[in-house]
Amino acid sequence: MGALTSIATVLGAGATIYGQVHQAQAQDAANKAQAQINATREVAQQQVLLAQAQEAALQRQTTLAHAVASARARLAAAGVSSDGGSAAAVTGGLANEAAAAQGADDATLRARLADGRSSLLNPDGTVTALLSSGRGIAAIGRGFGGIARNLLD
Repeated sequence: MGALTSIATVLGAGATIYGQVHQAQAQDAANKAQAQINATREVAQQQVLLAQAQEAALQRQTTLAHAVASARARLAAAGVSSDGGSAAAVTGGLANEAAAAQGADDATLRARLADGRSSLLNPDGTVTALLSSGRGIAAIGRGFGGIARNLLD
């Protein structure tokens, strides 16, 4: 009778371990799938940001070309040469303002692209997800892993 009890205990422990391993594998698969979804979403957002930046740069170039052409036409109508002197200063100033605005937009774009991943420890299959997936397997998951996960979150 005692042997039967110990066999039942061993079988119960084996089933528990199997269930925990299976659950950890399922959690790992879910983490990987979520990481893939997040990566795809981030790539799509970056493509949208780049397209918007290209559109804004093209619009800025078009506006600059129109402004320079308009300034040259007004200066020419007034009898002033548009190639030198104050006319060149006016058109150069327009170009400098457009270049400064483009530089500011480029800096904003770089910041927005960099913001796509705010932390290296996000739950995307890295450290936090690794610690979370080991939660139920052993005491390490509850002890060290839980403590480390709380510190990282």
